[in-house]
Amino acid sequence: MAIEATLKFSYADSDLADTVERAVRLDAGDIDGDRSKASVRRRGETVIVDIDATDPTALRAAKRTWCTLIGAAEETAIAAR
Repeated sequence: MAIEATLKFSYADSDLADTVERAVRLDAGDIDGDRSKASVRRRGETVIVDIDATDPTALRAAKRTWCTLIGAAEETAIAAR
């Protein structure tokens, strides 16, 4: 793909980062399309989403999708504590 972006979400502790990462990891394969693909990983207290897209519009859509998914997972994980 032609365009790449990396989104990083940092948390207060690695347990919260782990919960968020596990909550969204499976979505990476399920929501990939013809114009964008993403992978999710965690490094300590940071969840990292790597996005590959074919064009700027696809990249923008993928970034919005992943920010929404991470946000929902984060809110749920915090509420469940």
